Amino acid sequence: MEDRIYSVTEFNKMVKNYIDNNNDFQEFFLKGELSGVTYYKSGHLYFTIKDKNCQIKCAAFSYKYKKIAEDLKDGDSVKIFGDVGFYENRGDFQILVRFLEKEDKLGEMYAALEKLKKEMEKKGLFSYISKKKLPNYPKAIGVVTSYTGAAFQDIIKTTRKRFPNIDIYIYPAKVQGIGAKEEIVKGIEALNKIEAVDLIIAGRGGGSIEDLWAFNEEEVAMAFFNSKKPIISAVGHESDTLLSDFTSDIRASTPTQAIEIAIPVKKNLVEELINKRLYLNAMMNRIVSDKKNDLEKRKNSYIIKSYLKEIEKKSSDLILQEERIKKILEFIIQGKRHNLEMKIEKLISLNPLRTLSRGYSLTFKDGKTIKSVNELKIGENIETIFNSGRVISKVEEIFKNEEEIN
Repeated sequence: MEDRIYSVTEFNKMVKNYIDNNNDFQEFFLKGELSGVTYYKSGHLYFTIKDKNCQIKCAAFSYKYKKIAEDLKDGDSVKIFGDVGFYENRGDFQILVRFLEKEDKLGEMYAALEKLKKEMEKKGLFSYISKKKLPNYPKAIGVVTSYTGAAFQDIIKTTRKRFPNIDIYIYPAKVQGIGAKEEIVKGIEALNKIEAVDLIIAGRGGGSIEDLWAFNEEEVAMAFFNSKKPIISAVGHESDTLLSDFTSDIRASTPTQAIEIAIPVKKNLVEELINKRLYLNAMMNRIVSDKKNDLEKRKNSYIIKSYLKEIEKKSSDLILQEERIKKILEFIIQGKRHNLEMKIEKLISLNPLRTLSRGYSLTFKDGKTIKSVNELKIGENIETIFNSGRVISKVEEIFKNEEEIN
């Protein structure tokens, strides 16, 4: 067994010899999707070619001389021709590209993503109407990210720098690879159940599109959309927009920017409050000063100084008016009293009882006044009223005047 012990250099040399002398690793075609496409000023092109399960690094040195397209982008489906190159000192290998043929279609993953995007947009899942407003002054935030990633440290550092009093609830989750989408969804759901949490930030630092693909999964995008609390998609990926960016309430280009969007700077708030207090105090002092000056002007004005004299004058005028009205009322009352006395005298003169006092009498039959003997018959009872009393009598004879006979 000791004969099989190699140094690293010896082992890497054996691997390189094996690859260089194996025709299967030379002059072959490879088909897949591009990712991490990077053109360098040196004239070299680097990218990764992948399928659903695996990926391989590739390099096209002096790509312009090989007539390789200069508009390659992530997601392009291509076919390459090349060899395996193994580097002993680094112990890694990549495909050395001799030729690249760009297929006239998007890669399968991007095609599926574009189809899903259109379906979700049609359902209104990207609409601004459904976007929730972030709280102005959150007391606690929830974060879904990798506990060991740089994003987590950036979030803590930036939060403490801006507003040290804010509480941070961390849900550690895988953010790439198998099981990432499930953990991100669980993290968002868990933080939604914590009453103290005012908003949620879910994301990670930068990486290749493959590393970030969990945030392009439908389940993750729907978790962002269904969040009851305001949520920010904070994935470090500037060159493209992920599905979670569309369904979240706000998109941030990095986790650090998410904190800058969501959390105000405490120092600035304190300064703003101080400035507002100073402004209000100055404004109140100015108002009080203006009112004092106005009061002094009024106190020294002619109207104020002659106020008592004006009151005395008005009082004298009021007394004169009162006397005048009193005389008018007395005159009216006297006239009314005279008219009343005349009407009473007239009523008294017309009173039948007054006529009786002069020796006259009134005769009634059945309660009606008798004005003529023609109204009477022999044997009828009549009533005669005198000033001193009344008499009931019976008609025995009737004597008529000549005028009544005629």
